[in-house]
Amino acid sequence: MSAQITTHSPSFATAAQINPTDLADIVALGYKTIICNRPDGEGGPDQPSSIAMKAEAEKLGLEFHSIPFTSGQLTAELVKEFADVIKNAKGPVLAYCRSGARSTQIWSLGQ
Repeated sequence: MSAQITTHSPSFATAAQINPTDLADIVALGYKTIICNRPDGEGGPDQPSSIAMKAEAEKLGLEFHSIPFTSGQLTAELVKEFADVIKNAKGPVLAYCRSGARSTQIWSLGQ
């Protein structure tokens, strides 16, 4: 696993950027839903696209949602969308962004 996972509650955790190859480990840890909060291309050409992440996640039986935003662009609508995904998620959720901070922020605001 390329990124450390930070557990915030029994049903929610965050991580820095993950890769498609990390998803099998994430499934093994019991996560059922992935939320990407990182815009495609933010990290340059080495960052996996949300399309590639979604394809691999769904292959492994994970639910995948993309709710991207950059620092300073977080809106009430995004917080509500994120909270709705968490509320309706199957099993524990792992959200990721560049460092995990944005994912933690949007989760905290939705509590």
